Amino acid sequence: MKISMYQASIPVLLKTLGNLAKILEKAEAHALNKKIDPAVFLQSRLYPDMYPLVRQVQIATDVSKGCPCRLSGQTPPKYEDNETTFAELQVRIAKTIALLNSFGPEQIDGTEAATVTLIAGKRELTFQGLPYLLEFVLPNVYFHVTTAYAILRHGGVELGKTDFLGSLPESR
Repeated sequence: MKISMYQASIPVLLKTLGNLAKILEKAEAHALNKKIDPAVFLQSRLYPDMYPLVRQVQIATDVSKGCPCRLSGQTPPKYEDNETTFAELQVRIAKTIALLNSFGPEQIDGTEAATVTLIAGKRELTFQGLPYLLEFVLPNVYFHVTTAYAILRHGGVELGKTDFLGSLPESR
């Protein structure tokens, strides 16, 4: 069976970013209800050498927007990485979702063997399309969204597994 690069990427990224937006909504509401300065959550991290929440969201959206752009031979748009509020992070997520929604299957399908080159830190990485999606994009997005979830859960935000996974299909 041949994999649809579009189905394996765009719907998955859309759902994951949508779930992240809802998680951040819960975090902001929690901060307001408990009279916690939202900056406390935005700058929280799991360990001193890890990125804070705001950077986790920035990286998740960067990797997500890079996916369809690179697979279709386009340069991903650059974001400023200057968000300091939950509202600004929501705008960033919404902007990324809008970008993802602008791609159709005809732009992504058939890119399994496309050459994708990107800079990650100080390294230049080159992939074929399918390994780029399955071994770089999806694990990175899941890692940073999971870390954002864990930071907020550790901070007392009432989150559960379904907040991360989102709605699941009805049982048969």
